[in-house]
Amino acid sequence: MSSDKPRPDSLLVSLPRTLVPQFDDPVEQARAELKAALAAIEEKANVPRRLQRASDRAVTKARAFTQRNPSAATVVVVGVAVVVGVAVWGAVRAYTAPRH
Repeated sequence: MSSDKPRPDSLLVSLPRTLVPQFDDPVEQARAELKAALAAIEEKANVPRRLQRASDRAVTKARAFTQRNPSAATVVVVGVAVVVGVAVWGAVRAYTAPRH
């Protein structure tokens, strides 16, 4: 017997750790606010996690761009390769140039 109705536990949405619930007890309210503030500080200070999320977003955007326009993506990749190649060539040439 299968039903098309979603199970109640599948309707639950996780709330952000920085959300402060309202309590009647001032001590519980202060604890909740402190916990949320510490979570917000951790979120801001965790640079590796932020970099990981940013790189994940960039990869997702690049994949979507490649799916929409593969020829433009090829041009971008070739252009970046040329720029990197010229930069490396210039750096090696400057490093190996005879000094007077």
